[in-house]
Amino acid sequence: MIDQKYKRLVKLLFTFGIASMLISVYAWGWYRYYNKLLEYPFYRKGNWMMVFLYGVVLILFMDIYGGFKVGYLKRSNLIYSQILSVIFTNVFTYLQITAIDKHFLNPVIMINVTIIDFIIIVCWTMMYQWIYAQIFPPRKMLLISGKRSDYHLMEKINSREDKYEICKILNFDEGITNLENEILKYDGVILGDIPSHERNVILKYCFKNTIRTYSVPKISDILLKSSIELNLFDSPLLLSRNEGLTIEQQFIKRLIDIFGSLIGLVLAAPLFILIFICIKLTDRGPVFFFQERLTKDNRVFKIYKFRTMIQNAEKVGGARLAEEGDSRILPIGHILRRTRLDELPQLFNILRGDMSLVGPRPERPELAAEIMKEIPEFIYRTKVKSGLTGYAQIYGKYNTTPYDKLKLDLTYIRNYSLLMDLKLIIMTPKIMFMKEATEGVLLSENNKHDGGRKNENGQ
Repeated sequence: MIDQKYKRLVKLLFTFGIASMLISVYAWGWYRYYNKLLEYPFYRKGNWMMVFLYGVVLILFMDIYGGFKVGYLKRSNLIYSQILSVIFTNVFTYLQITAIDKHFLNPVIMINVTIIDFIIIVCWTMMYQWIYAQIFPPRKMLLISGKRSDYHLMEKINSREDKYEICKILNFDEGITNLENEILKYDGVILGDIPSHERNVILKYCFKNTIRTYSVPKISDILLKSSIELNLFDSPLLLSRNEGLTIEQQFIKRLIDIFGSLIGLVLAAPLFILIFICIKLTDRGPVFFFQERLTKDNRVFKIYKFRTMIQNAEKVGGARLAEEGDSRILPIGHILRRTRLDELPQLFNILRGDMSLVGPRPERPELAAEIMKEIPEFIYRTKVKSGLTGYAQIYGKYNTTPYDKLKLDLTYIRNYSLLMDLKLIIMTPKIMFMKEATEGVLLSENNKHDGGRKNENGQ
């Protein structure tokens, strides 16, 4: 096994390999075909510039979608990210070429380039992922659990058996001395929901012995992490203003919401018509669904969505969360839910000012009230407007636990920037077709408040 310090070099070789091959394929298409079709062809430096611009756009999309994250993403997710990056890059580049020549050129050439790209992506990534797994086998991990069950944490870590192997589980109350003796036997330590004092002692011990730690952040950790460092004195201070978005940020965000929703409504008009017809042909019932949700400052508003379930779904199955394979979901409803197109009408909510393009997922008032009985801090999510997409929607799932959703949303609120909003908007198409991001809720005592896909009164 190669020393872990060379992991960055191995990842860099993967990045260089996939990027150089994809750029070379485009260069071939440009030199061999497109440049010759232009009314005014480019010469040496002009050709270099076109290839360079393609490389910049490709690397930008790859970076946003995670196309270079070998060893981090699952193989299928990595390939999907690369393919999506190539599609957007090639479409953008084709439009760029047509703009230069002022008319549409033969798209077959770019389609062929894209097909070759797909073949390279699949072959290179599968081969390199296999090599990477041989060089860097899964880490042997020790999980230190707390008083609460860490079942969800174990389940998530075990889903990445290519990266981690939980070899032993110990409870923090077994004593610091016993824990320290065990820690030295493993490649890393996972710290579950344990008290702050014990966690701090273990963190310092692992730092001293150069053993990596994986900690589940508490809400206070997220607040501290996003604080500003002040050096007014010889003692460092961390400042948390806790004011939400500034006036300037709110103004710019609102402008983007207005223009973004208007552009979205224009572009999505054909989809609105198609979905309208499909729902009407299914059971001739209402196309839209209205429901009360929470937004900024705990204000209640009516959200708009496409109806995805049969009429009077509660009479059929009772008031419960939608499950995998739920018979109450319309045939078109399965497609709308999986691709999240059922949320398109929320563009009207954004235009009205009830929602934002990016923000925490709007929650039902009654469900939020239930969650706050166990997690009072859940109300912190309403420091900003709810959003059509958001940090928790991108990095979480529909059945992510409320506590984890809260931490994801607080990460967004505390680290807000215009650049983050733009990145989340660009990343949204990636999750629209990822099954793991839209999977239904498995009914159990542990996730009864997961806030996933609901029935007709909570779609």
